[in-house]
Amino acid sequence: MSDLSGEIIDNRYELLSLIAAGGMASIYKATDLRLDRFVAVKIMHPHLANDEEFVNRFIREAKAIAALSHPNIVSIQDQGWNEGGAPAVFIVMEFIDGQTLRDLLFEKGRLTPSELLHYMIPVVSALSQAHGLGINHRDLKPENILISKDGRVKIADFGLARGGLLGSTMTVESSVVLGSVSYLSPEQVERGISDARSDIYSLGIMFFELLTGSKPYDGDTPIQIAFKHVNERVPAPSTLVDGIPPALDELVLRATSPNPDHRQKNCTQLLEELQQIQMELDPKRTQLSLDLDLPLPTPTPKRKGARPEVRVGNTLVTRIKSMTEPTRVRNTNTKPTFIPEGKLERNTEVPALSHSGEIRRKTSKRVRRNRIRFLSSVVVLLLIGAAYYFLIGAGSGVSIPSVVGMNQTDATSALSSIGLKTVVALKEIDSGVPAGEVISSSPGGGAHLKKGGTVALTISLGAQVVPTPTPTPTPTPTPSNTPTPTPSSSSSPVPVTIKSYVGLTSDQAQSELTAQGMVVNQAFAYSDTIAIGDVISQTPDGSTPVLPGTTVTLIVSQGSSTVYIPNVYSLSGSYATTELENLQLKVVVRKIGNGKHVTNVSPKVGTQVKRGSTVVITLG
Repeated sequence: MSDLSGEIIDNRYELLSLIAAGGMASIYKATDLRLDRFVAVKIMHPHLANDEEFVNRFIREAKAIAALSHPNIVSIQDQGWNEGGAPAVFIVMEFIDGQTLRDLLFEKGRLTPSELLHYMIPVVSALSQAHGLGINHRDLKPENILISKDGRVKIADFGLARGGLLGSTMTVESSVVLGSVSYLSPEQVERGISDARSDIYSLGIMFFELLTGSKPYDGDTPIQIAFKHVNERVPAPSTLVDGIPPALDELVLRATSPNPDHRQKNCTQLLEELQQIQMELDPKRTQLSLDLDLPLPTPTPKRKGARPEVRVGNTLVTRIKSMTEPTRVRNTNTKPTFIPEGKLERNTEVPALSHSGEIRRKTSKRVRRNRIRFLSSVVVLLLIGAAYYFLIGAGSGVSIPSVVGMNQTDATSALSSIGLKTVVALKEIDSGVPAGEVISSSPGGGAHLKKGGTVALTISLGAQVVPTPTPTPTPTPTPSNTPTPTPSSSSSPVPVTIKSYVGLTSDQAQSELTAQGMVVNQAFAYSDTIAIGDVISQTPDGSTPVLPGTTVTLIVSQGSSTVYIPNVYSLSGSYATTELENLQLKVVVRKIGNGKHVTNVSPKVGTQVKRGSTVVITLG
């Protein structure tokens, strides 16, 4: 699929840059021109948009996410078809500025038990609610767990979700293979069926990989890996890494049992076990982190046997009708692997095409539009004349770019470069926008303004707390023959004791310090020992009482200062560049002929380097 960066979808979403691409769709960072904010837009590949079943599944993903309301699940905001410009079926989601759990694993090599619990408890809490609604994710892997810059954890990509609210997903008749083989449960491999316990198995494999730095099974082909899931047992993490608590060891072994009946019965039980282990590791831990203000998980209802589904044999989406066409897959080897696709079990049940009427209406509309093209040519000529007047001629104006999220200096510079003036109309306290950055503009991004016009900016003051001034006591008049009493000094502010938040989440520190009347400022720094979003240091440090209104500065971790070079072999040049730049690495691209996919990486995959280092990728 060609890069659509620069396109405006549905006259509302301006695509800024490609974030990720898969077998079914590409995801772009975009600006919502109507609400003036960043969003993520997932666009189905054009060659799939004419396939009713693909479109149905794409829409099912939107419904799956929309049916959930949980702070640790990426929320969906819109879905539709692009009527003008590039053809596109799209989903609009909240934009998470950060990295994936896979990126974090590349950075650190492996996680400590405390770090694993820190990141995975919110994930299991979110899945507990999803399972309570009868929705199973079915594609859990580190790439689908997002970590924002402030440490918030979100589950993404419910594209393979299945449940009573959604109907079944794809079948073999639809000519697709779904899922990621390294995290598939034995029942998915053998019988093509899955339920909530299959998600628990995938979580268990993730726990093992996060604790040890490697997957439990490896192989030259996905079929070999799938065979091991069915016929072998996942070893205890402690056999590879020292310092794993016995309770966590046993939890991983139960979650990865080949027999679903031997696993935790649902994510509610798994969540309780994880929280108990966390309390045993750190009895003094204050349980006010992100996952504690979440709704209580809904118990998973008992369900009869799940209907048979597609058996997964590869990563992402792969056609299987052709027995000779090779399929590119991502693996942990340093060279791309190509395998022929084999025969898979077939599902005899075909899901109803609940959206076929909508597809037919869209098709009918396109036919009618083609029939009146000749009559439209006159209108087009008139529009060209009007466009010349307004865009080039005397009526032309300047298209205002979105400056939301920029600091005031950059926003002023960007607008000044196209002949527009700026004025700060308002400054507001906003805990969600760092101090000095633009909250909104008037006119907003996408509007037009004559050169020399003025754009009004609203600037954030950050999460400030303004202490309430203590009123000055009014002296009581006394008779001249009565001695004047000595005024009391009881109105003076009383010092309070604040605690140290080092090692705790910045959200907890912000909440508690603000409640005590403190002004909180945050700065970010790298740390090889403190988890993303947790406090590295604090000033004042809490050793002595302070007055309300005192500014407390928190230095918050933004992750390790070093990263591991990820495996980007066989990826397209643009996608590989995006993955490397997301790790704050500089990328130099070299081409051999008309090469489009990565054939070499220097430094080699797995090398630990400083952020900001240069990586050379060769396209062949």
